Amino acid sequence: MSIDAPAGVAVIETSVAERDQSSYVDWPAIIAGIVLATAISVVLISFGSAVGLNFLDFGYGTGVNPIVVGIVAASWFLWVQISSFMAGGYLTGRLRRRHFDASEDESDLRDGAHGLLVWGGAALLGTMIAVGGIGAVASTAGNIAATATNAAEGPADVLDPNAYFVDTMFRSNQPVEAMVAREEATRIFARAALDDGTFADADRAYLANIVAANTGIAPAEAQTRVDQAIANVEAARQEAIEAARIARNTGIIGAFLLAASLLISAIGAYWAAQKGGNHRDNNSVFADVFRRF
Repeated sequence: MSIDAPAGVAVIETSVAERDQSSYVDWPAIIAGIVLATAISVVLISFGSAVGLNFLDFGYGTGVNPIVVGIVAASWFLWVQISSFMAGGYLTGRLRRRHFDASEDESDLRDGAHGLLVWGGAALLGTMIAVGGIGAVASTAGNIAATATNAAEGPADVLDPNAYFVDTMFRSNQPVEAMVAREEATRIFARAALDDGTFADADRAYLANIVAANTGIAPAEAQTRVDQAIANVEAARQEAIEAARIARNTGIIGAFLLAASLLISAIGAYWAAQKGGNHRDNNSVFADVFRRF
């Protein structure tokens, strides 16, 4: 197309594509979507946590079924995650500047891609926020697993790996000072902890002898005390092992559920961003929901 211009005035013809050479990725719209998705997620998860803690603190009757609590918490988290990503994706699609050099299908694809970028950015931001919490959970699980050994171990100064074997050379039937007897008994329990809680018959008999010598009770009663103490330590060790197993299985299931929810959220963000782009192109204002004053 030619344009008549006065003498001395130059006219440069440009196409729509030449007038807009900016990137197809609209980062301000993406950042806005990430901020909205993260804010909604934080608010709703905080609200759900408050409600959940309120229900857990009954103070009477039987406790809440942990399976039910887990199902409800997982369902709430899934709903919060999907809805927040969809809200962020919709906002990004609505705010994205459309490039009119693309067909309708191409524009929908670009809107959906912006929704995926919102999903990726919000997921990374949420991961960084959750790192502290995950580290605390891992530390707790490690402490639970270590309880099995700590239940039988004594102070650090009596855990010389050779102390147990040195003690066996000086065992006698003579009474032993109470403090020395306690330290030696602690080393015997520590050694048994390294052998999966197995006590040798000689160690059992020796423990009964020093208990009887230091308490003045009958040998039979002393043996009963020793057997009960060993049984209590083993029960505590088994409880700690079971707690660690449950924590491990819960972590595995939680990881799979998190991965599945993230995939579903990606689909939701993609779809919502396309919807936002369609509403942008159609100038949808939702007058019945948001009225202008």
